[in-house]
Amino acid sequence: MDMTAVLNEIDGWPAEDRVELVHRVWDQLVQSGWRPVLTADQKAELDRRFEALDENPEDVVSWDAIVEHLRRPP
Repeated sequence: MDMTAVLNEIDGWPAEDRVELVHRVWDQLVQSGWRPVLTADQKAELDRRFEALDENPEDVVSWDAIVEHLRRPP
């Protein structure tokens, strides 16, 4: 089955199933040893964020606070 046929097949799946497929494929790639290469812009942004964290380690939002925010009704 070629890529177009696969994409046509999953096009009719519910969105949740397609997202699950993406997660599983990504996990398989990582488990097989593949590592994405960062662009220069991505690396610069990560460096900027790490520097900001080093300068202000108390200026963070906890994971619990993020989850709570996301679960609030709109």
